[in-house]
Amino acid sequence: MSRRADLPSSLLIPSSSTSSSRSSSPPSPGGASWAQDPYAPRQPGLPLYTARKNSHTASSHHKRDDDLLHRDAHDDNDDDDDMVELVDSSTARRRAGQSTASYVDGGAEQDPLLNGGAGAEAGEGKEGKELWPASGIGMEGRIPETRKEWLAKGGSDSASRRHRQPVTWRAVGREVLSDLKAQIPLLVYTVLALFTRLYRIGAANSVVWDEAHFGKFGAYYLNRTFYFDVHPPLGKMLVGLAGAISGFNGSFDYPSGAVYPDHVPFRAMRIMLALPGVAMVPLAWGTAVELRMTKWGRHIVTLMVLTDLAWIVISRFVLLDSLLLFFTFTTVYCLAAFNNQQRRPFEEDWWVWLTLTGISIGCVCSVKWVGMFVTALVGIYTVEDLWNKFGDLRMSYRTYVRHWVARILCLMVIPFCVYALTFKLHFLVLNRSGPGDSQMSSLFQAHLHGNDFARNPLEPAYGSRLTLKNMGYGGGLLHSHVQTYPVGSQQQQVTCYHYKDENNEWVVTPTWEAAPIDVDNGEIVYLRHNDVVRLVHHSTGRNLHSHSIAAPVSKLNHEVSCYGNATVGDSNDYWTVEVVDDFLRGARHKFDRIHSLSTRLRFRHQNSGCYLRAANAVLPQWGFKQVEVSCDKSNNPRDEHTYWNIESHWNDRLPAGNQKLYRSPFFRDFWHLNVAMMTSNNALVPDADKEDTIASKPFDWPFLFNGMRMNGWQDFGIKYYLVGNPITWWMGSASLVVWAFTLLWHLMRFQRKINDFAPGEWNHFLYVSKIAFGGWAFHYLPFLVMGRVTYLHHYLPTLWFSVLMSGVLLDHFIFRSHRLTPRTKKVVFGLVAGAVVGTWWFFRACAWGIEGPAKDMVGRKWRKSWNLYD
Repeated sequence: MSRRADLPSSLLIPSSSTSSSRSSSPPSPGGASWAQDPYAPRQPGLPLYTARKNSHTASSHHKRDDDLLHRDAHDDNDDDDDMVELVDSSTARRRAGQSTASYVDGGAEQDPLLNGGAGAEAGEGKEGKELWPASGIGMEGRIPETRKEWLAKGGSDSASRRHRQPVTWRAVGREVLSDLKAQIPLLVYTVLALFTRLYRIGAANSVVWDEAHFGKFGAYYLNRTFYFDVHPPLGKMLVGLAGAISGFNGSFDYPSGAVYPDHVPFRAMRIMLALPGVAMVPLAWGTAVELRMTKWGRHIVTLMVLTDLAWIVISRFVLLDSLLLFFTFTTVYCLAAFNNQQRRPFEEDWWVWLTLTGISIGCVCSVKWVGMFVTALVGIYTVEDLWNKFGDLRMSYRTYVRHWVARILCLMVIPFCVYALTFKLHFLVLNRSGPGDSQMSSLFQAHLHGNDFARNPLEPAYGSRLTLKNMGYGGGLLHSHVQTYPVGSQQQQVTCYHYKDENNEWVVTPTWEAAPIDVDNGEIVYLRHNDVVRLVHHSTGRNLHSHSIAAPVSKLNHEVSCYGNATVGDSNDYWTVEVVDDFLRGARHKFDRIHSLSTRLRFRHQNSGCYLRAANAVLPQWGFKQVEVSCDKSNNPRDEHTYWNIESHWNDRLPAGNQKLYRSPFFRDFWHLNVAMMTSNNALVPDADKEDTIASKPFDWPFLFNGMRMNGWQDFGIKYYLVGNPITWWMGSASLVVWAFTLLWHLMRFQRKINDFAPGEWNHFLYVSKIAFGGWAFHYLPFLVMGRVTYLHHYLPTLWFSVLMSGVLLDHFIFRSHRLTPRTKKVVFGLVAGAVVGTWWFFRACAWGIEGPAKDMVGRKWRKSWNLYD
């Protein structure tokens, strides 16, 4: 006879709802919470619980406490699961009319099923394991498992000392072997993951695809050279760390397609960055376990992660994607593990998994902003969890507030601290001037080694040559070039440019009517608030100019151009210098002279009263995609896009500045860089004038309409083709559609009072479905509305959730079905697993490298749109 959960008889009572027949009273369709695992016990102290029967031996006692009550995730006989209702010990004793002592003496005999079968001794469980009653003395609703715990909580040992049986070495050996046996699949999958990710990893000895970017960024960390990129710094710092461990000296610039020189340890770097891709496989197994999938469901999900070609090939190079995927997997795993601790709030394991979830969120967002999508999944889960707790009238206000504080601390404060810490390390390591300087504020650049801003003269004067930096987030340097506007005045263009260039230099000059100033030998006249000046472009000699002609992009503003020369001009060349304040000296009334770097200025056009402004409007191709500069007619004194500061300053007659006078607050630099990243990321839009052969549309991804060539496609070289395992991708996408119809079908049947689920199954189905579908929707749908250029690899984090949905539906229809025989389930598992593994083997060359002509891959072009070969 099968035994139920190893619990004292005073804690377990039979229930009519536990029979194998289906209940005629359906559960509430809206009653399932993201934070509820119906196969787990509810919170301690609540009167009614649900537990699953387990057919395991005594080795299960060494698992976490929650496994005592919901063993079905580790039970191979899911089809025969029975249900019992668990009540707290005091209620059970009142119903049975027993005291604790009477239970110890003989209560177990009243229900021999509960303690190992007929004739079992009181206080004894399966395999001689001692079970002790819950007295309520300091137990906080937990169920004691051992005599040691019972005695530690104040229980009495005298009543049943005579019933104890000694623990034998044989029993201990069986427990150890059982624990080791449970870890065998995890170890096997990890070894297979090492093989699929590392085999022939150094076959291509040239720079492949985006190694040209991220390898170079890693080299910048080794050289401590400041650079700019649209992604947060954690992933690239780890690339740099891999290079440092491998012995790379940072002297290679990673030209696209170039052959690696002998001194670049590219194989070692690739191996280290492939390890996060390896870890995805055991994380997939662990996540399936935490989501309470069946044994077969766990194997299917893990096999899909192990054999997906896109995940394999993206993990084999010096890229950020393996890190992004790794932290996405850890976030989902930690969330599922935390959910399984919900019945023991504020205990050690509960805090550990909540904290690890927050750390994973911080890490995934610090690799790429795509991590915000899995953060949204955790956020929605948390909101629903707290909403359900708000409706729990048995929870005190103090406890509810503690739940809020815990979530704010672990899921908001900790992720932000991790994210900010990566930028702090980024700024500390990259302390030398480099190609990304101009994206940062002038004060920040002044502290970079090799930058001479701080040694430039402090106070500008008439005749000074200088550059003007726009202080709006993501702002660039005031710039002009000989090209003219094709519209409007057709005068010389004025733009904002983010890189150092001699066309960024301007000379401060008096107005046409003002007395001439001898800037070489005469008295030095310093620049002050409300001075009216001309700004002369140093390279072309033309004057900064504006007039009542609409700007080319911002039609409500006036056009800004360069006009005239040293002798030709008019009053539209005049600009009034207005001081806003100074970062270091404070409000305007506290100082007289303007300082470079720290004084914030506005330039008001003398005739029209508009203000010189550079925002996020980008000129078309005729303006080289540079930022538009216009004259804003609306006087908004808080608009930082009308603020400017003097960055570079040259004047041989003035003394050099002092670097100690400048300081740049971290959070100002942190915010400035993040806005610049966002601005540049939004500027990555498809170019209608160019054909991008590797770009793709989000609608093409779910059913794998496109593949992507990752390097040159010559016949003599090794070629890599980014394409997924077709069975995994198509099955995952189809499962999302099937799930939607399945959900609708069951909701309609609930309306008719028809329940197709055993107790707890509906809640569990909704819980795992929300994780899978919610994660997929959050990761996929935003790409449909993005204006930026997109590629196939953007779908790879989304794929994880469609794989989970495949496992959910296979469990629902096949592996948890009470209508199918175990043999049928094994046949279905074999067919699915065989299709997944067989397809991977058939296409394995796409991930491990295609040698010889691509036309030799005949038969593998399963879609006409794949450009695997011509």
